[in-house]
Amino acid sequence: MKMIIAAIKPFKLDEVREALTGLGVSGLMVTEIKGFGAQAGHTEIYRGAEYEVSFVPKLKLELVVPADQAEQAVSAIAETARTGKIGDGKMFVLDVEQAVRVRTGETDLEAL
Repeated sequence: MKMIIAAIKPFKLDEVREALTGLGVSGLMVTEIKGFGAQAGHTEIYRGAEYEVSFVPKLKLELVVPADQAEQAVSAIAETARTGKIGDGKMFVLDVEQAVRVRTGETDLEAL
């Protein structure tokens, strides 16, 4: 099993969710986060004053998929989250040793 952690622009969530659902992904965790990468923040003007915004709002997606489905899921996220502009996000793929469904006790692939 693989865990995919993706930081994406918030307005891309619905598109990404639909693409993943189309692949058969049955679960997804979403967290509102703030961060910076290559863009290192940006400047905004509010009521005539200029402000430096150091952290950019993003959404963190976490999902666990069977190992043979990971590359498809990564591709689907990349294609649907991409705007072609700086700050589109990043993804990380990690190995998952075990998964347990708390309610039933099912483990690993059955728990997904």
